[in-house]
Amino acid sequence: MSRRRTDWGTAADYASIRGEVAIAGVGESDHSNASGRSSNEIAAQAIERALDDAGLRPDEIDGFMSSPGVGDQFDEAAYHAHFGTSQPMWVSPEGGAMVWAATAPYPAAEGLRTGKARHILNIFSVAWATQRSQMEGGPGKFHAEERFKANLELPFGWFPQPVYFATIARRHMFEFGTTAEQLGAIAVSARRHANRNPAAVMRDKPLSLSDYLARPMLVDPLRVEDCCLISDGGAACIMTTPERARDLRKPLVLVEGVGMGMADTGQYWSQQKAFTSTPQVFSAPAAFAMAGIEPDDVDVLTLYDPFTIVTLMQIEDMGFCEKGEGGAFMADSGLDFDGGGLPTNPHGGMLSHAYVLGSAHVVEIVRQLRGESASQVAGAEVAVYGGYTGHLASTLVLRRAA
Repeated sequence: MSRRRTDWGTAADYASIRGEVAIAGVGESDHSNASGRSSNEIAAQAIERALDDAGLRPDEIDGFMSSPGVGDQFDEAAYHAHFGTSQPMWVSPEGGAMVWAATAPYPAAEGLRTGKARHILNIFSVAWATQRSQMEGGPGKFHAEERFKANLELPFGWFPQPVYFATIARRHMFEFGTTAEQLGAIAVSARRHANRNPAAVMRDKPLSLSDYLARPMLVDPLRVEDCCLISDGGAACIMTTPERARDLRKPLVLVEGVGMGMADTGQYWSQQKAFTSTPQVFSAPAAFAMAGIEPDDVDVLTLYDPFTIVTLMQIEDMGFCEKGEGGAFMADSGLDFDGGGLPTNPHGGMLSHAYVLGSAHVVEIVRQLRGESASQVAGAEVAVYGGYTGHLASTLVLRRAA
């Protein structure tokens, strides 16, 4: 696209793994506000449900993926202790949530291809709502303790995350004419989906556009509903080969494409050259090319949505509309599962379902392709997850097998 910046980042050079990996089981923990549970207790519940979903025994898992750098994460030792197992494990730290929820199938493909594992578990969980109630941990902790941010951003009031993204949203409004009503439409759609989802934290809290516009500003131009939840919860998925997956309990869902995009400025958004864009500019085209699809082929989309403006920017950067036209695109097409436009986050996303950093987004698109979602997109065959962490973005393309 003519207005799309391509001089501020790169895409990972991934060899194709199209058709090598199937997602055979998914599971979520209970999602909630402060529950008093530990992250490990939450993870164990999600894993138990994923095993049941796939029809596998705990001793049949011989591959393990997580995000060891993100809080207290369940590891292979905790797995054996919880399930009373002792089998050898192929282990990779390149899993978990955020961008790695999308790219986990790539290292998993190698583990499966080389025979190092047959059934690979990817797990992520947080107890951030409980930790916040105890004044410990949470998503702002890293930013407050990171030395560059502590010395060159915090002293100027550019902290925490709502302040970052309020600045970005205001710039997007200035450059492209994006309106509060257009951001509100994203929040309202997410809440409508969550109201239909019995697993969502905000399942019993309706939100209309007039409600949204009546809310006070949190950080201008963002309201509370523009910001993700802080919650306890987690999700797990089990990957294997398509041949093995055909013998398991659920319909076959294939990994068709993965991509990763990286901004040159690293984790410091204040230094970002393309301030109103995301690295989906690089990630999505690579994943779509691996899968052999175009944006118009996507039936259902889940996007890492810490703030409404991030949803809007990723829709633009993934090629669903021209840069700067995200607000108008949503006004014309809509994001609702039954609206005939681009069904986005039909489980409610991090804005209204749960803040489990994208791990539940992958669960949702698997369920969509099986026809199991509470807000089912009719005839969904191709589903995409867009992951995000600021300087990184990732894309996962799944397809329902015939």
